[in-house]
Formats: sequence, C-alpha cells, structure tokens
Amino acid sequence: MNIISRYIREQKRYSKEDLKKIFNLDNDSFTSFVKDLKACGVLKVVKNTSEQKNLSDLIDEDVEIVDFDFSNDDYFYVFTYVGVLVVKNIVIKCYPKYILSKEEPLEELKEVLKVISKYNSNEEQIINLYNGYDNEKKFNFLAISLYILNDYNDNGIYTSQQDIVETNGEGEILWDRTINDTFAIIVHRRPFYTELQTSNVINDETDYITRLHKFIITDCCRKLKKANLLDLFEIEEVDISDEEEEFFGEKDYILYRLERELNVQFITQKQILLKTLYAYIAQNQSFMDDLDLSLYGTNSFNMVWEKVCAEVFDNKLSTKLKNLNLPRELHSDYINEKNSTLLEIISKPLWVPIGFKNDFHEAKHTLTPDLISIYEVKEGMCFGIFDAKYYNILLNKENVLNQPGVGDITKQYLYQLAYNDFIQKHGFVSIINSFLMPTEKESSELIGEAKMDILEGLSDPPLINISVVKVFARKIYKHYLSGEKLDINKEFEFYK
Repeated sequence: MNIISRYIREQKRYSKEDLKKIFNLDNDSFTSFVKDLKACGVLKVVKNTSEQKNLSDLIDEDVEIVDFDFSNDDYFYVFTYVGVLVVKNIVIKCYPKYILSKEEPLEELKEVLKVISKYNSNEEQIINLYNGYDNEKKFNFLAISLYILNDYNDNGIYTSQQDIVETNGEGEILWDRTINDTFAIIVHRRPFYTELQTSNVINDETDYITRLHKFIITDCCRKLKKANLLDLFEIEEVDISDEEEEFFGEKDYILYRLERELNVQFITQKQILLKTLYAYIAQNQSFMDDLDLSLYGTNSFNMVWEKVCAEVFDNKLSTKLKNLNLPRELHSDYINEKNSTLLEIISKPLWVPIGFKNDFHEAKHTLTPDLISIYEVKEGMCFGIFDAKYYNILLNKENVLNQPGVGDITKQYLYQLAYNDFIQKHGFVSIINSFLMPTEKESSELIGEAKMDILEGLSDPPLINISVVKVFARKIYKHYLSGEKLDINKEFEFYK
C-alpha cells in the first residue's frame, strides 16, 4: 500500500473536492476518511458560505454540522489540530494556522512538535494510548512508537541485571564466601587470601525482554520510515534486531513474559516502558502492520501558545509581592499582603444579602490574567499586562477578521483596573496592556489596538487601550525550548 503524505493548514476551509484531490480519494474512501477524523475530534464540518471562506478561526457562532450528506458539496471541512495524523495509508501533517507563506513548512512543524512535546512533559500528560471516544476508540500506534523511541534515546536498551560472584573481580569483596570457600596462606599468624570472592552485576544481553525491546524499536522505526515521519520527528533510523516476530512465541506468551518482568521490576522508568511494550503487543495481531488511525499533537494549541508566552515573558502572577523587583519598596498598604501573589491581590466578588451588609460572602474565584510581566525600560519600570491570544487576526484600513471577542477586550480593561492602585503606588513609569498573537514574520509588530470608549474613563488616570501585537512565533519557541526569557523591552522597541 502506497503512503500518501501531505501538509494541511489548521483551520483552513477545505472543500470536499480539495480533500479528494489532496489525498487521492474516491467518494467511498472520502466518506471513511472524514468519519475517522470526526470520531477523533480533529475535523469539523461547517456550512460553505462566502463569510466562512475568508475566516481562519472557528468562533462560537460557527455551528458544526453533525448529520450531513456526504454527497453534498455545500460544506467546508476544517482541521482543528496541530501535529501529525495517520489514517490508514494517509499521513497528515497539520501545521499552525498562522503559517501562510509556505505550503510545506517542514522546519516550522519540526519546531512546533518539539514545543508540544515539552508542553506535554511539563504538564505531566500521560501517553495517549487511544484515539476517539467510546466505541470509536482505536489504538494510537504513533504516540506509543514515539514514546518507545524517545525512551530508547534517553535510556538505551532495556537490560535485565544478574548478580554474579567473581574471583578477584573489581566489585565488593564477599568475606564470608572468601573465608569459607578458599584457602588462606598463614604468614606470621595472619591469613592472606590469594583468591578473593567478589560480587558484580552484569547485564544479560541475551535476555528475552531485551531482545523483544530491540525488535519493537526496530519495528517502530521501520513503520515510521515507511510513513515518512522519521525526519519530521528528527529520529535517527535504528536497526538493532534481525529477529522475526515469531521468534518470541504467541502473543499470550509474550504478554505473560512482560507481566512476569513487571512483577520483579521496581524502577519507575522501566515499569512505564514495560507497560508501553505490553500495550504495543496487546492491541494488535501482528505488531501493527497497519497504522489504521493514530495521532500526535493537540487540538488545543491555544493552550500551548498561552503556556509558551507565560514562560518566555517571565510571568509574575504566582510571585509573592515581597519577591517582586519593584521600582520602589513595597507600599505600606500592601505590607500585610507581602506573602500574597499578584494574582491573589485582585479583589474577589462579594455576595451581600439584603439587610446584612456586613455578612457578605466572598466568591472563590476572580479575574485571572494570562500573564503579568515587570521589566526595565529606559525611564524606569514597566508593568505589562499580556493576554496570549491564538488568533490569526487581519487588521487593516478596510477590515478586521479573526479577532478576539468583546469579552476578551473588556477583561483586559478590568485587569488594568484591578492593578491600577498597585501600579500607581509603586511608581511604574509605563503600562502595556496587550494581546499577543503569533506570526511567521521574523520580527514582532504592533498592528493596531482594541478600544472601548465607555471603559477608558473608569479610572484616573484613564485606562489605556489594548494594543494588538504580533510576535515572531519561532523566536518565542526557541526561547521556550532553551528555557530562556525574552528581553521584552528590546523585542517591543516600537513602544518607545
């Protein structure tokens, strides 16, 4: 079966004929293709209208069509996923929606996959063994294979250790065994032993589980190479086994051997690996000769973007007031809250019963900004209120498309209002209130602002409008992957 490997842009509107042409599908295979992807929640179907054609973001008003006629062409098909999808013999490489200049952005997608991988590891997300929901669940070969190969790169081959006794070895001397099992030479009434019994731990390279691990690693590489995915995930081809699957016995026997090894293995990393190998074998009849349906990535890349920005822009929301680098010492009004964080000093809503003004009930939750940055500028210190928005906005003289909603704008004003007292009492010389959106352009750019005149006069001095900034996504990813913070003042020179 020939492998078809194609790039798809997230949230681009594709017609039925577009997808049939891209993936060489006839009507029957197209129906199966769409059903599989919809079952996994990575494809949505919306009405084919002139308004939809110009959009690159699904919004709340976009009603997904659940029951539709596959023979009808009056629909758009929208991929809501960033990452890699494998459907039988089709490999779909879904790249982020803000990449507009390239149709096959290999290097960009490589970097995005690394970002997703780091995000998943930081969030302690588990391996996705299955795709889809309920009866539509299918084994996720791709995620399992990548875990096995990445574990091999980090930890090497699974080894079974054996304790042995050596003569005159380099390990610990076993004195009881030496005294009881060897002869001593007596010199001046003192015993001297010419043969010392020592302990040692060796790896059994012929161990069944070690051989099985090598075979599965080689098998995973073979399948990923066939799917043309080794380069995308930057995995070197590994061929460390020339054994055949039948050398390991029937599937039930292999599972039994893995269970037995699990019972005597107490190292966490090796336990996880053994369970992964068990799942790999248990869910297929012939070591997954058919990829069927697998995925690696996320349909919530907005969450990834928020996390990346929070890390790179040095989010201070969870920092205690006493630990902040403020323009002046902590104001007396905030001394009692010195152990509170920036998030905790935002006032919470109060519920007050009629006639009982002093018996109010404080709400559990309040406003929660995405990130707050405090950084130096030429004149002093700046208080940055940023909201990472994963939108592909178009804002020019003629039009605005794919923009955040009115709720997002009002919240940004309220965030500034909530911190206004803190900002004024600590002598910040400037405030930035901004939406941060990704772009493929190689420099950050201020493209406009969002404003609501009725909110500007809520405080004195007046609240500033919400600037709309497009930031160079690949630069942000580079800092995130290396653990570095962004020099915001230098990056946003257009504010000067």
